[in-house]
Amino acid sequence: MIQILSLLFYFTFPSLIIYLCRKSSIMNKIGEILLLYIVGILISNLIVFPLGLGDSLKGIQDGLTSVMILLAFPMILFGCDFKSWKLKNAIIALCIGLVSVIVVDVIGFYIFNDNQTGFEKIAGLLVGVYTGGTPNLASLKIALDVDAETYIFVHTFDMIISFVYLVFLMSFGIKVFRLFLRQQDNKTTRQQEENSELKAQGSEQSYSGIFTRKHFIKTLDALCLAILIIGVGMGVSLLISGKIDNMLILILTMTTLSIAASFLPFVRKMEKSYDAGMYLVLIFSLVVATMVDVTAIDYRAGANIIAYIAFVIFCSLVLSIILSKIFKIDSDTMVITSVALINSPLFVPMIAESMKNKKVIITGIAVGVIGYAVGNYLGIIVSQLLK
Repeated sequence: MIQILSLLFYFTFPSLIIYLCRKSSIMNKIGEILLLYIVGILISNLIVFPLGLGDSLKGIQDGLTSVMILLAFPMILFGCDFKSWKLKNAIIALCIGLVSVIVVDVIGFYIFNDNQTGFEKIAGLLVGVYTGGTPNLASLKIALDVDAETYIFVHTFDMIISFVYLVFLMSFGIKVFRLFLRQQDNKTTRQQEENSELKAQGSEQSYSGIFTRKHFIKTLDALCLAILIIGVGMGVSLLISGKIDNMLILILTMTTLSIAASFLPFVRKMEKSYDAGMYLVLIFSLVVATMVDVTAIDYRAGANIIAYIAFVIFCSLVLSIILSKIFKIDSDTMVITSVALINSPLFVPMIAESMKNKKVIITGIAVGVIGYAVGNYLGIIVSQLLK
């Protein structure tokens, strides 16, 4: 019974949050995703499940986090306009992001290294995960011969502090960066921002009409096409790597096929594909938040490692802002690049929705996929140099 109720909660509660955001200007400013994070964390830490029920719920949570984001990924891309993508800005932003992470990581190594043996391995792990993602972190554990205890500790606090980083961006970070990096002489960029804000206030961003007779069949078609693309991606992953869940190959294949599909006339007619995909992201956000257990963390152990992780995440963001100012990269491109590297390409649509700017999605995904490809190399190189 708990499984059925939890599924109903995960699938329907985001619609309540959407409704409340439409009715309350204060809640609308906070945003659906941030509200779902807050509710999810409160639920996970205030409700105690009877013995055994928590384990069964965890299985549902693990399954939903994987399925929802994989389905949302192509559906969101179907609704994006890739003809307006600026390749030059994306390349510059990628270089800024990679340089920022590596430079700050090396500086942090000398600040927080308390003569701990093998601390250069932690430096390598952080470079790998913040230029690539969790798959790179797992690969570097083996490549750098990191012990299990250290790996779990780094991975745990990486997720916690990365989560704090996302909340910071969605609460007020994006608005601050737009003030600092806004190019006053670029009227086109400003006009696009204004158009995005107006569109966000309109029906296109309201999630309304997804299941109406007018849009339901096309939305269902988009879902079926997304499932087909996931299947092809898993097949390609299995063929090349021998595993169906090789994230680099899977995401690269899914991204390529989804972008190609977005140019097809019948896909362009799937008007609610983007909204439906974002609703799946809302479900994903709620599920992830309910998996956070703030009481099960040993905050005293490895305080220098915790400080090192926070230093790399937030100081690399500061350096990215400075370099973006110098090289005249707009704030939205800078933020989406940072999220793609620090978190993963899977979180790009979530932040793009918070910014009300779909145009940066392809930049973020491209940067994240390249980060997956180079993360292992950079992690090993930095670790060996620091050794």
